[in-house]
Amino acid sequence: MNVILIIALVMLMALVVFSLVRGVVAFLKTTKIDLESGEGETVKEMQLMQNKAMFARIKYQALAVAVVAILLAVSQ
Repeated sequence: MNVILIIALVMLMALVVFSLVRGVVAFLKTTKIDLESGEGETVKEMQLMQNKAMFARIKYQALAVAVVAILLAVSQ
């Protein structure tokens, strides 16, 4: 049981990092487009990508916390 939970935790941690990187990259692209245009207009598509990536990160973090809580409960 512990092995399965640890594997799940590692996978969730990897997904958190992946979605965080995707969100930061989308943010940087949006900022670059804003700076190049000079008008402060943001690209709607990039903002949606940012929001989706960061929401995914929050979901994966919550699942990882739940797995850690289960691991703690099982180990005691």
